Amino acid sequence: MAYAFEFVATQTKGISAECLVQVIAKLGKAVGAAGLVGGQAVDLECEGKTDVSVETLDFIHKHKTSALLEASVLSGAVLANATATDLQRLTTYAQNIGLAFQIVDDILDITSTQAELGKTAGKDLDAQKATYPSIWGLEESKKKAQQLVDEAKEALETYGVLALPLQALADFITARTH
Repeated sequence: MAYAFEFVATQTKGISAECLVQVIAKLGKAVGAAGLVGGQAVDLECEGKTDVSVETLDFIHKHKTSALLEASVLSGAVLANATATDLQRLTTYAQNIGLAFQIVDDILDITSTQAELGKTAGKDLDAQKATYPSIWGLEESKKKAQQLVDEAKEALETYGVLALPLQALADFITARTH
């Protein structure tokens, strides 16, 4: 993670110092206590607990998966001098695809083999981690993931064909098998 900061600081050319500082701040927030580290701390605290709520699970994954996707999406937008309205739309998009990604990851951990996933299947169950399927079941989890992807794509509709690459990425999240 430290290399991400070094790379952005040394390899971003032709961008104002103000924009560069904004990107570095977004990266810092995404990986620090307000992001990945904070979500991971709550995730570890919840291991083995059977009473983890959907709200807590959402907190964990908004601060882990969604925070990293949000930093990625918004960094590009900042560098392109996006407006506050654009940043809000892109934040909605990124947060939604982040949660959808995690829900699908939880589903695949249950329904796929190690060969299909390319990583150990069933590790969440073995670690007694709360997952979306453990709370909602598989079918409801699939519906929720698709709803989040639909809302993410809807947030970008105003951009017309310019939104197609990001919308295709959102569709990939629910279509992926590993």
